[in-house]
Amino acid sequence: MPHECFADEIAIDFPSVGRVVDRMREAFLGERPEDEAADVISAEVCLSEQEARRGMIVPLDVPVRGTCPGCGGRGETWTEPCARCLGTGDSLFRHPVRVTLPARVADGATFRFRLRSPHAGSVRVEVRVAIRPAA
Repeated sequence: MPHECFADEIAIDFPSVGRVVDRMREAFLGERPEDEAADVISAEVCLSEQEARRGMIVPLDVPVRGTCPGCGGRGETWTEPCARCLGTGDSLFRHPVRVTLPARVADGATFRFRLRSPHAGSVRVEVRVAIRPAA
């Protein structure tokens, strides 16, 4: 990570400004410290040459992990493990999104975005475009 170079100096030499630096990183770079450890969900979209030339809107289902609606995140109902989440307290949800690919999109182009859901945490998504050659 390019921003890790300051982590030790802030934590050791200037511990009182750590929160300020975190807020600055979020405001200017769109990232938070907990985002560094977050996984990136990657997907590939295959387009024909004609679809790439004219652009299109592609539907995607992004898997998002959130609190189990059956047990409210406790992992149990009374004294039994929750059957819905198998005692973990979280569930996997599919969040539908529509990604707009511009006209004349290039093979290998990558689009990155963050998905925020009211029922789950933030997820980073990376979509790569692959163009199929004409047959």
